[in-house]
Amino acid sequence: MNRRLPGALNQCQRLLFAVNSHAKPAFSTRFLSTSRVNHERQECQVLVVGGGTGGCAMAAKLSSRLGSNKVIVLEPEEKHYYQPMFTLIGGGMKRLDQSHRQMSQVLPKKAKWVKEKAVEFDPDNNTVSTSGGKTIKYDFLVIATGMQLKYEKIPGLVEALETPESNVCSIYSPKYVDHVYECLRRTYKGNVIFTFPNCPIKCAGAPQKIAYISDHYFRKLGRRKNVNIIYNTSLPVIFGVKHYADALMKLVKRRNITLNVNRNLVEVRHCDNIAVFEDLTKPGEFHEESYSMLHVTPPMTAPDVVTNCKQLVTPTGFVDVDQMTMQHKKYCNVFSIGDSASSPNSKTAAAAAAQSPVVFRNLMAAIEGKNPTDVYDGYSSCPIVTGYSSCILAEFDYTLTPVETFPMDQTKERYSMFFMKKELMPVLYWKLMMKGYWNGPALMRKMFSVLKFNKK
Repeated sequence: MNRRLPGALNQCQRLLFAVNSHAKPAFSTRFLSTSRVNHERQECQVLVVGGGTGGCAMAAKLSSRLGSNKVIVLEPEEKHYYQPMFTLIGGGMKRLDQSHRQMSQVLPKKAKWVKEKAVEFDPDNNTVSTSGGKTIKYDFLVIATGMQLKYEKIPGLVEALETPESNVCSIYSPKYVDHVYECLRRTYKGNVIFTFPNCPIKCAGAPQKIAYISDHYFRKLGRRKNVNIIYNTSLPVIFGVKHYADALMKLVKRRNITLNVNRNLVEVRHCDNIAVFEDLTKPGEFHEESYSMLHVTPPMTAPDVVTNCKQLVTPTGFVDVDQMTMQHKKYCNVFSIGDSASSPNSKTAAAAAAQSPVVFRNLMAAIEGKNPTDVYDGYSSCPIVTGYSSCILAEFDYTLTPVETFPMDQTKERYSMFFMKKELMPVLYWKLMMKGYWNGPALMRKMFSVLKFNKK
């Protein structure tokens, strides 16, 4: 059946019309061939690059709607980690083996898993090249590559982390996270320093969480009077949302934690137990601080394969999407979700959950040749664990306005929020979000709002 193009279609609409009208079926009998030539060139309707939180959620939603063998997930790792658990592992509340599942168990069965890395994006030709020599042709692309940790950007840090007797640690990598609790156990006095780097990072609350957990650990063991806890952040404030920053400042004062803002770690001399910081308000001015324990949050960037494709990214290296629709600003058959996207939200699993229904519905609209209409409001959540039995649940949107789910003051430390973070959220993640069923707490928030209204 011939379809007529309206005269005023923009470039994206014309491309979508061409994809839906003239493209060959994404999967054919040729795709299933085991011959070497055909094995190296594959095709799909939707290619999801990345098997992390956002990638798995999108693969589950899309393959459920589109059917078997229409979605390819490009992901090289064998294990999928629930990274929000790393803070609890650092405090000795969880084990590393509780934080991961095999990738084969997490990815949806209707999607095809290509266990290789993406090595080059070519959005002009709708292809991605892989580390195994394949070229995957797609109709639509979802970039969910997350962020990469750049420990090597700080001189001396990698050597310090890989020296067992060094009291330098980090919760951000499964390679180093177990060492955090070891450092806590053998620290009895001196400066215990926690850092926040001068760049966007995933889970911006985590560096504070491990600081508060450590404070509580030393108090429980009667060591706190001999330990000076220091939180050095490159940011000008303790937290970006004033509503919660005010509560956290009271907590810091009450716990006698030293807060230094605009201070960025630039070097580690682990043989001398010295950390070097630059004062960002006075570039070129450095401070040497001795430590008995140093917890480092590493610099982070989008993966090199993403930043190398200049057509796809902003000057800072993140996928250049419309922050409301999560659709690429130039390539309308490209979307991004999670930490790899340029949307100015806090980079958390909660943000990916809230983005997932928006990306899904807008991508399905694009497949049907329609304009995306769903909007992501920037929702993100950060359960700020403040000890072994308490948590402040911060929720907010693009405007940094609190968007709280529960009918209570969420700036207060509560055991209920701690229990939810420690016991309920992992179950929700594995059982619902990884299967494409969890879209964030918006529905729950509406229910509480209705109940509150009815009481009035």
